[in-house]
Amino acid sequence: MDTAAGKLGIRLWRLSLSVHPPGAPFIFLSRPSVRFASRTPRLPLHTADMRTFVIAGALLLTSAFGQPAPRTWRFICDYYNQDLQGHLINRQRFSALYTRGLPGDTVRWSDVTMANASGWSDFGPPQKQEFMEGFSYPHAETAHMTAREFFRGFPPAAIQQRNLLWDTHMIEGFAADLDRLKPGVPWHVPDTSEVPLAGAGTFRHHDLQLILTGTSERNGQKCAIIDYLALFNTIEGKTPGMALVGRSDYWGQIHVSLATRQVEYATLYEEVTGQLTLQGQEKPMNISVVREGTFEPLDK
Repeated sequence: MDTAAGKLGIRLWRLSLSVHPPGAPFIFLSRPSVRFASRTPRLPLHTADMRTFVIAGALLLTSAFGQPAPRTWRFICDYYNQDLQGHLINRQRFSALYTRGLPGDTVRWSDVTMANASGWSDFGPPQKQEFMEGFSYPHAETAHMTAREFFRGFPPAAIQQRNLLWDTHMIEGFAADLDRLKPGVPWHVPDTSEVPLAGAGTFRHHDLQLILTGTSERNGQKCAIIDYLALFNTIEGKTPGMALVGRSDYWGQIHVSLATRQVEYATLYEEVTGQLTLQGQEKPMNISVVREGTFEPLDK
C-alpha cells in the first residue's frame, strides 16, 4: 500500500454500497467508507509505505501514553438512499461495538447489526451480522485494510460493514494528527493519491483538510476539537452485479482527549452522487446517498 492510505489510522475512503434491503425497490451505492486519504504520519514525507505510516502512528500513541486499558466505542451510521430530486427511497442503519486495547493491541468487533426502513418509516428489527462477530486483528494490521484478503469471511457485497472498520481507523488517524494542527489554520493533507478499496474499486481525494477549531469537555475529559473536510473527491466502485462512477464529499468533527489522545466523540457526514449501472441494465441510474454517523465510547 502506498501513501494513499497513509497515517496512523488509515483513512480509508468508504464506498458505501447500499445492499438491496428486503422490499426496497432499488440498490443504491452510497459513498464508501474507505478514506485512505493519502496522509503522511509523523515520518518524513518522502516515506512511501503506508504500512510504515500506520504502524508508526500506533507505536507513537502507545509509547507516549502506554498501553491503554481495553475500551469500547459504539459506531452508528445511517444511509439515506434517494434520487436526485430528493425523494427518499430507503434507509439503512448499521451499528457496531469496537473494542481496542486488548492484549497485543488487538481490536475486536461485536454486536454488529443492520436494520432497514422504507422511506421515513421506522427501522425494522436489527439483523445480526454474524460474519463480523468477534472479527479481530492487531491494530498494526490496519496497514493492510485496502487489501481484499484483510476482510476474511466478509461477503463480497458487504461494503457498509467494511466501512465501519475504515471509518473508525480514519477517525483514529485524524485524531493522531492533533500535534500537527494550529488553531484556525487548515492543514492540507499531502500526497493524496488513488486508493484501492479492497477489490471494490478506487477512491481519489481532491483536497483533504484538518482544522483545529476549539476545545470541549466530553466524558470528564478536556478535549481538542478537530474539524475535517474533503470535497470534490472521485470514486469508481465495482462489485459483482454493479458499477458506480461518482463524486464524494465528506466532513465531520472529532473531540480528542488532551490527556489520553483517545476519541471521546466524533461525527461523520457524507454525500455520494453518481451513476450506478446494475448488471443487465442498459442505462445507468442517477443516485444520491447521504450518510451520517456517530462514534462515541460506551463509558461516556
